Amino acid sequence: MNASNTMNTMTGRGAGRVRTLGASLVALAGNAAWGAVNDLPGGPAVWQLNLPPAVTKIAHEQQWLHWFMMAICLVIFVGVFGVMFYSIWKHRKSKGHKAANFHESTAVEIAWTIVPFVIVIAMALPATKVLVAQKDTTSADLTIKATGMQWKWGYDYIKGEGEGIGFVSTLDNAQRIMSNNGGPKAGETVDNYLLKVDNPLVVPVDKKVRIITTANDVIHAFAVPAFGIKQDAIPGFVRDTWFRAEKVGDYYGQCQELCGKEHAYMPIHVKVLSAADYSAWVGVKAKEAAAKADDPSKVWALADLKVRGEKVYAANCAACHQANGKGAGPIKPLDGSAIVLDADHGKQIAILLNGAAGGAMPSWKALSDTDLAAVISYTKNNWSNQTGQLVQPAELQAARK
Repeated sequence: MNASNTMNTMTGRGAGRVRTLGASLVALAGNAAWGAVNDLPGGPAVWQLNLPPAVTKIAHEQQWLHWFMMAICLVIFVGVFGVMFYSIWKHRKSKGHKAANFHESTAVEIAWTIVPFVIVIAMALPATKVLVAQKDTTSADLTIKATGMQWKWGYDYIKGEGEGIGFVSTLDNAQRIMSNNGGPKAGETVDNYLLKVDNPLVVPVDKKVRIITTANDVIHAFAVPAFGIKQDAIPGFVRDTWFRAEKVGDYYGQCQELCGKEHAYMPIHVKVLSAADYSAWVGVKAKEAAAKADDPSKVWALADLKVRGEKVYAANCAACHQANGKGAGPIKPLDGSAIVLDADHGKQIAILLNGAAGGAMPSWKALSDTDLAAVISYTKNNWSNQTGQLVQPAELQAARK
């Protein structure tokens, strides 16, 4: 190949690369509408560089501490590297300087001992103050237990107004389906994408809320950046943290411990209400709890169980197993499943209570006996599964023992 042909070949390849790069840039520009989102108040902001706006005193102090430490580090960086670069430039060999030969200097040794000590103390004192305040969970107005599960949160109001209320908070099923289909479509704006839940945690404003964390499977972490809190939830252990929200609104976080394949689908939504609105919410939830307090010994008709089971399935199961029960990829189908069709109800009950496949199928023991009985009965009598079998809540109650 002569020089002319070589140049032409190289030019052609370069032009090809330019065309490819241009196409990529056009594609990215076209996808700008696909990924269009706005700032989410109480959650992440577009191109966010700083910490999120703080709505608790602790979060404000953490942010001040962050910038205080950054300033100290910047001064140290400029000072140390400034002296180093000045010395290298000023005393370079090309100017005729020769390396000095000396051993110890008492003044220098005292200086490089005292100065770092003073810097460490200056950093440690405010940091210790904030750390101690973070751990002071005494005198709480409201105590809530947050239980991490693969992949949802269970909330139980233990002490204070709302005591006795409990529910499970799961990623909104519509958003999960949206994620399964590749995310928001072109021109579709979903500011709270993968942060919307079916049942947010609700708390009153200006009240000290203690959060007790634990887990029933693997390690999770309860974190809400706007509150300045992050606490691991560890199976078999109890940890706690607290916050006092100073502003009414919606605030978002996520599990911040890698907890399995659906770690990204475990959001936290905290709704802060005024005292009056919170009391009204407590009244509504108390009535709902009373209405749902099913007698596990009640004998249900199949038709009634199927109606209830369909709702439970749509809220908790359809995202993975699909509405048609066919499953997808590694998710096993329920339509035609040997376990679902089996007359031995204990097999399916065990899977729902304990999970399966190393956590790929999570435990659903947080649901009530009636809800579990209903969804099992629904799967046994839907699609091509027409077994005529029904599972009563009493069977679930017995299996839990």
